[in-house]
Amino acid sequence: MLLGILLALIAGSLVGMQNIFNSKVNEHANSWATTTLVLCLGFLASLTLGFVFEGSRILAFHPMQTWYWFSGLIGVGVVTCVVQSMKRLRPTVAISIVMASQLGFALLMDTYGFLGLKPVPFTIKQLIGVLIIIAGIVLFKSNSREENQQKEMAS
Repeated sequence: MLLGILLALIAGSLVGMQNIFNSKVNEHANSWATTTLVLCLGFLASLTLGFVFEGSRILAFHPMQTWYWFSGLIGVGVVTCVVQSMKRLRPTVAISIVMASQLGFALLMDTYGFLGLKPVPFTIKQLIGVLIIIAGIVLFKSNSREENQQKEMAS
């Protein structure tokens, strides 16, 4: 379990860093160029590391549902939407909303067993947890708005 927590923390920091990098690339290129660059470099890195660690087994695909093959297409939507939201909302607010959305959607997926997941009973604690995160985002965003208004008054 400890390893799982550590890996989740590392993943979160890497996603946050990647989103900032993507946002900076998007300042110098359009959204589709950014998405293409990010996903192509990710493909090349995955393929290279796959061959290093797995050898030719990386190309051994086991039978699976056909629609699982399309998960990479979802990545296009993820990168494009995150880059555009960061451009319009600032990184902290955008990523907070992305995280709350992920958590809410994961709660629905777990509860109803979508996409082949084993259903997990819904609890009020889970709902309260998601609502607390959303309340934190609203509080954070309202604080940012007040700071911006104060800066504008000072100018």
